[in-house]
Amino acid sequence: MKAFMDQDFLLNNETARILYHKYAAGMPIVDYHCHINPAEIAEDRQFDNIAQVWLGGDHYKWRLMRACGVDEHYVTGEAADKEKFKEFARILPKAVGNPVYHWAHLELQRYFNCRLPLNESTADEIWNLCNAQLKRKDLSVRGIIKKSNVKVIVTTDDPVDDLSHHKIIAGDPSFDTAVYPGWRPDRLLNIERDDFTSYLQQLAEAAGERAIDSMADLCTALTGRMDLFHDAGCRASDHGINKIVYAPASDKEIDRILKKRISGEQVNNEEADAFRWSMLLFLGAEYHKRGWVMEIHFGAVRNNNSKCFRTLGPDTGFDAISNENCMPGLSRLLDTLNSRNCLPKTMVFSLNPNDNEAIVTTLGCFHETGIPGKMQHGTAWWFNDNITGMKAQITNLANMSVLGNFTGMLTDSRSFLSYTRHEYFRRILCNLLGEWVENGEYPADMDALGSLVQDISYNNAMEYFGFND
Repeated sequence: MKAFMDQDFLLNNETARILYHKYAAGMPIVDYHCHINPAEIAEDRQFDNIAQVWLGGDHYKWRLMRACGVDEHYVTGEAADKEKFKEFARILPKAVGNPVYHWAHLELQRYFNCRLPLNESTADEIWNLCNAQLKRKDLSVRGIIKKSNVKVIVTTDDPVDDLSHHKIIAGDPSFDTAVYPGWRPDRLLNIERDDFTSYLQQLAEAAGERAIDSMADLCTALTGRMDLFHDAGCRASDHGINKIVYAPASDKEIDRILKKRISGEQVNNEEADAFRWSMLLFLGAEYHKRGWVMEIHFGAVRNNNSKCFRTLGPDTGFDAISNENCMPGLSRLLDTLNSRNCLPKTMVFSLNPNDNEAIVTTLGCFHETGIPGKMQHGTAWWFNDNITGMKAQITNLANMSVLGNFTGMLTDSRSFLSYTRHEYFRRILCNLLGEWVENGEYPADMDALGSLVQDISYNNAMEYFGFND
């Protein structure tokens, strides 16, 4: 029997152990998509206790606690931090097979040198041990980033954000991790929502415009904001889209729809889809012009529990996997942009693992000479970033495309301790490659395999996003 989460955790063959320890473990991290708060990096926040860094904003853990019947008072409510932590510790042993169980213990090992299993009986000891260490400077936000060997971080930022914290970070020579904004225009695309017109006012103010009264005004404001983001190092956009609907309309019609909404009238579903389609085409062309990557996340059904949404708001653990077929709209989007010679580098994630093969094969229709891996199937995302989901995504990519071009893992997290997810991914990758080698499906050429692992772990993402430039 193997020891619990020892140095060879998830490495079940000799080739895997060599690949991970010799080639993967020491590679830096490029975290090209996350939801951490850049203000906390600029301020170099020091956390008071392990509950703040673990449970604050982490809907993965919140879902587990709710599934075990924990009262919301101890999840997102007003309970003391230690009470919340102890409730999480109490229920964690039940989460066997869940990646949160592994992540929590990797974080305890890597950041706090703690190898105790977390449970109700060890909760007080681990609470005291972690909190004592969190007072150290090497476990401030910047200390955690440095300890994790993170070279590049891409945050998630609205077009109206002033990027002031990114400027502070970039202007500090004592901090050598690059922190770039990522362009996330979801509020712009949701024309049917109640706050759309007020958002346009915010966008106009951010762009230095008097008002946005037409599509021409909107496009001018957006290009100005994209230029500012580009100057701050932005090289990636990100879109959280429930479903891409092919809904072409004339420029005149799109202008009419926007003006109708600005006037205070609601738009119908067909008009909203037409506006979204037009904006995706406009934005895609602008990304291509700037050399940005267009990331698309789809396949989520958001805010299923309306009662909890009204009480707690979005991103609090009430989203699920959609069974809708999002592929026809994606294919039409890529084809339309490609036909206009303005298809940007594109990375697609679906929350529904049943979309894996369709994504890989669709993207394979749009590669371009001179840009290896231009079209990327993003790593297993959200409900899929577990052992089964990662193996499936890697295997699908290897079977139907070129695994060596893969840009690898990201955290997609709000926690600064989540960089161990890169380790988790690398161990799974090395073990899968090792299985293929041990089965005689690939030669035991450690130089070639080692380069492959290092490229997928770090080098490919640096090259793909242009962070080496």
